Amino acid sequence: MYPETTKAAKPAERFLVLVAVCCAAAAMPLTFTGPAVALPAISRTLGGNPIALNWVTNAFMLTFGSGLMAAGALADSFGRKRIFLSGLGAFALFSAGLAFAGNIVWFDILRALQGMGAAAAFSGGMASLAQQFDGTARMRAFSIVGSSFGVGLAFGPIASGMMIETFGWPSIFVLVVALAVLAFSLGAFYLRESNDPDAAGLDWPGALSFTLALTLFTYGVLRAPEYGWTDPLVLALLVGAVLLFLAFGIIERTVKRPMLDLTLFRYPRFVGVQLLAAAPAYAFVVLLILLPVRFVGIEGMSEVGAGRMMVALSAPLLVLPVIAGLLTRWFAPATICSVGLVLSAAGLFWLSHLATGTSPLALVGPMLTIGIGISLPWGLMDGLAVSVVPKERAGMATGIFSTTRVAGEGVALAVVSAILSSLIGSNLGSLAGNHSSEVAQLLVTGDLNGAAASAPAIGHAALIQGYSDAFSALLWLLTAITTVTAIVVFTFLGRGAEESSTETVDLQAEDEVLNLSNG
Repeated sequence: MYPETTKAAKPAERFLVLVAVCCAAAAMPLTFTGPAVALPAISRTLGGNPIALNWVTNAFMLTFGSGLMAAGALADSFGRKRIFLSGLGAFALFSAGLAFAGNIVWFDILRALQGMGAAAAFSGGMASLAQQFDGTARMRAFSIVGSSFGVGLAFGPIASGMMIETFGWPSIFVLVVALAVLAFSLGAFYLRESNDPDAAGLDWPGALSFTLALTLFTYGVLRAPEYGWTDPLVLALLVGAVLLFLAFGIIERTVKRPMLDLTLFRYPRFVGVQLLAAAPAYAFVVLLILLPVRFVGIEGMSEVGAGRMMVALSAPLLVLPVIAGLLTRWFAPATICSVGLVLSAAGLFWLSHLATGTSPLALVGPMLTIGIGISLPWGLMDGLAVSVVPKERAGMATGIFSTTRVAGEGVALAVVSAILSSLIGSNLGSLAGNHSSEVAQLLVTGDLNGAAASAPAIGHAALIQGYSDAFSALLWLLTAITTVTAIVVFTFLGRGAEESSTETVDLQAEDEVLNLSNG
């Protein structure tokens, strides 16, 4: 086990460490924006039913989200550099393997393995970064990492679209592998090893129960639109997920060194950060998946055209997260984050009034508004995640925060896709007859021709109209949820600096008591 770093790193070394983490961070969004743009092409090549195609995105998000806390605990125990490099190596290997997948089942399996590597790389990298920077410098560093995500989100769709049209969909993983290799090289040379001397290894029962709970819940939600919510297997999956989540809570309350320290949730500001982490999932991230499918599969755009449209949504993440960090000199983070969420809600409401087939130029305004709004809290979230915990608990803090964010994205995507499918089925009603669920599922995955073949009595125009009305209704729902979240986040994060310091001191005191009792 490696000791904590005691000698301060040189500014040049810290900069290169930041570059390494930023390269890894930029690769992560490419892994779900790229396949979203390529989904119709992947479907044509590898086949697969709607559930298998949904797993193209959900398999990555599931293992990524469920593995972050475990990876954070491993990073604290066995070395943050070691976990960072191991994760990057696995991530690069499985990303390359996706280009050679022969069928949709192997593709989904590799996506799940890719997510596990991403979890280790992200947790190890963020925990290492927290050791390299302090105070306002740490906040700025995390803001830059947020901008790196923005780079991947802004250029991922258009770059993926160009590569798909020129070289085919397997080529979208070339850029991912290149960024991972660059991050690995810089991290291997310049990252210093550190760990938490009080860490006690991985909480295996907690990790397994949490991962299985998320898996059962996601599979149940994805299966429900096709087989119905009263299907015995769907009910068994959802009940099993609830029981495993309860078991996870009991485990974390009884182990000496839990993977998830439930006592942290007694502090309103920490809870507020977790709510903030989940907000982009339904206010922004689900659109990164659903809109390319709509543009390419339903509206008939080219992959390049769809990628160009997505720039309007994600381009603000290139600069605004850094600007948000600078704005904290004059405005409280709670105010900046809440205003951003309100802007996102306004953009969602605006977009809900634009039907499928609307001129692409008319969509730029609402998409840009959503992107601007979500960019304001994006650059502050990671820094806030570690602002109320002792530095030694950075691995756990970033693990909990990142798990909430990424697992929330996976769950939100599964739930939103199920809701969209149900709304489409309801809109088509008697027109599709017994095939309404199948038709709805095909439309959600962008297979308009397949939907028309399944229900030949329904014309393309009626299918598109049913999809369009359902999409608008979904955006209304997301608008309401985002607005409520803005209010709650402002309430929970709107605490003074004095109370924030008190919370941190209380947490440090609890850690000291825990260490003495274990010593």
